[in-house]
Amino acid sequence: MTIQFKLISACCENMGIGKNGDLPWRLKNEMLHFTSMTTNTHDSNKKNVVVLGKKSWDCIPGKYKPLVGRINFILTSAKNLDVSKYRDTYVFNSWDQIVDKLEDPEFKNKYEDVWICGGSKIYEDAMKSQHFYRLYLTRIKKNYDCDTFFPKLIENIKKVSDTLVPQGIQEENGIQWEVEVWEKQ
Repeated sequence: MTIQFKLISACCENMGIGKNGDLPWRLKNEMLHFTSMTTNTHDSNKKNVVVLGKKSWDCIPGKYKPLVGRINFILTSAKNLDVSKYRDTYVFNSWDQIVDKLEDPEFKNKYEDVWICGGSKIYEDAMKSQHFYRLYLTRIKKNYDCDTFFPKLIENIKKVSDTLVPQGIQEENGIQWEVEVWEKQ
């Protein structure tokens, strides 16, 4: 099995993805989309892997850590991050370590998909990776004040259709959003 990174994010019109370590918007159905995509598997005996940077991990409220029903990978340069109290949660200091774990023959049987969940540098590195496959990008059709942004899209990708995502423009709390699916060519 070839490792394929699926990136998932939501951004507003200025490509903002966060402000002060939080989401600038509250869109319940969009969050349910994120949860469904990153949690659901075809094989009920497997889970999906979610890869987060330490800042993204730190932004998750304590009661939601680790992301339930998923294997949590935290990528950080910190050498002393203790996640021992969390089930199915691992810390890595490099992409190579993550790939080694994903290629481990024993571990391969435990997961189905690998979802890259942020932040900016994690997304940027993953898009440049040989393992980049798809980007599921929710475009929120409003501007928000943000201090963290989704990186510039790479050149060799194109929009594709995927029936697993909400189709067309969705509206919630008077805010419109739409999921775009981009695939590496």
